[in-house]
Amino acid sequence: MDREWNDSQPIYRQIRDRVVAMILDGALQEGDPLPSVRNVAAEYRVNPLTVLKGYQELVDEQLVESKRGRGMFINTGARYLLLQGERQKFLAEQWPRVYATIQRLGLTPQELLDAAATRPSSNDAEEEPKP
Repeated sequence: MDREWNDSQPIYRQIRDRVVAMILDGALQEGDPLPSVRNVAAEYRVNPLTVLKGYQELVDEQLVESKRGRGMFINTGARYLLLQGERQKFLAEQWPRVYATIQRLGLTPQELLDAAATRPSSNDAEEEPKP
């Protein structure tokens, strides 16, 4: 998790969002435990109640399960639920702006496909050049 906090939203919400990003990125898998509230609070120098509130949002969203005395664990299907929500959010909030820009610039579908094909993926950037 990133150690920097921004002032645009409460820290507990940022903690929740960081865990969501870790699930979507595959850093946390179904059945994996979340880092303990105490460890996160100490590492990021925040109140344990702040961490707990962020984690509780994940429980409320049924992404995480609290097992008494054992900790909190990623629920089965959490990534799928998140992907559904994030896709809907993208289509509702970001896609209209992207589409408007495409229209304004007069880009064709073929130009977009060509640009996507020539853009290096994040995996390509990490690989060593081959002789």
